[in-house]
Amino acid sequence: MKHALRALRSRNFRVFYAGIAVSVFGTWMQTVAASWLVYRLTGSAFLLGLVAAVQQLPMLVLGPLAGVWGDRADRRRLLIATQLLALLQAAALAGLTFAGIVTPTHVVLASLALGVINAVETPTRQAFLLEMVESKEDLPNAIALQSTMFNSARLVGPTLAGFIVAGFGEAWCFTLNAASYFGIVAAYLAVQVKARAARRPPAHLLTELAAGFRWVFGLMPARRLIYLIAGVSFFSAPWQPLMPIVAAERFGGGSGTFGLLIGAVGGGALCGTLFLALRSSILGLGRVIAGASLAAGIGLTVFAAAPWLPLAAAGLPVLGFGVIVAGASTNTILQTIAAEDLRARVISIYVTVFLGMGPIANFIAGAVAEWLGARWTLFIYGLALTACAALFVRSYASWRDGIRQVYRELGMLSEAPG
Repeated sequence: MKHALRALRSRNFRVFYAGIAVSVFGTWMQTVAASWLVYRLTGSAFLLGLVAAVQQLPMLVLGPLAGVWGDRADRRRLLIATQLLALLQAAALAGLTFAGIVTPTHVVLASLALGVINAVETPTRQAFLLEMVESKEDLPNAIALQSTMFNSARLVGPTLAGFIVAGFGEAWCFTLNAASYFGIVAAYLAVQVKARAARRPPAHLLTELAAGFRWVFGLMPARRLIYLIAGVSFFSAPWQPLMPIVAAERFGGGSGTFGLLIGAVGGGALCGTLFLALRSSILGLGRVIAGASLAAGIGLTVFAAAPWLPLAAAGLPVLGFGVIVAGASTNTILQTIAAEDLRARVISIYVTVFLGMGPIANFIAGAVAEWLGARWTLFIYGLALTACAALFVRSYASWRDGIRQVYRELGMLSEAPG
């Protein structure tokens, strides 16, 4: 267990970890409450897909540019600014809901604002991790522990939100989320990081942006990982916006059932991040990514096809495990092999694909579900996700040879394993 917590040896990472623990629980509570609020007001699968889409769409548009800003700017100051803006949007949504004047348009606009903020915050925070742990050897563990916290929140936050919505209303979830941002702002103010080495004068924004894309898509192992994670993200994304319909119409449940189903995904994701935290080396993550991607596809397909709630719910932890393990493992490999002056741009491309594909997938899934139904929409997406993973497995041998060569050049692998 001590090995699984090795990144916490760094004081800065401990402070950050405590702050993010407060914030992410609030964020998940707002996400769940906003979905339930829209469904209560409209009963529309299309609007559920739209709310989820506008929260993620800015990542697709702004994510790569945020990587350039993250490589140029003081990352800590940029992160503090994003958290203060997120606090303001949560407080505004809480005020409108308490006043009884909230409309679906307000929820869509608040979700869009949060999406813009997250598009800047997420790649910057990922790139800031190495500055906090100060040791590249501890970076995989730091990524795993961060993912553990995020998925603990995915497990507990929706369940708690379901009970708060049922007992007190959505406004209190938004209020608690606004208050939670004080924790992460305090953490960023408390960390003490070394000044980054002086960079050469920045080139034109588009020139620096293109350099990040050339690195990612010019290196075969990185390129294939990005293609795979695009498929995992696209075909797994619709489970969340369509879950209110599944909970209410297919299984006849309320907000409590909704929260418990989402929590089941979070439980699997939490197990996945604990699994990664216990690993001692980056070597072998390719096999992990291949297996986890297949598991995600199978889990989603089982959930959609199963006729009974217990069997359907059994597929959700497998889905959560597979998506988070594939995503976090890809993040670990890319951060480890990327140069410092390209890290934020490389991670922004990964984040753009992993989180930014969701808007397109959710928008399409919402429209298809209006015609075909939520269950069969998720079934089709599950089969497609399984097919994407199978393609990566089929070409795994050549990917493995390519990543071994990269590891050798970085001094991480002296000779090929027997």
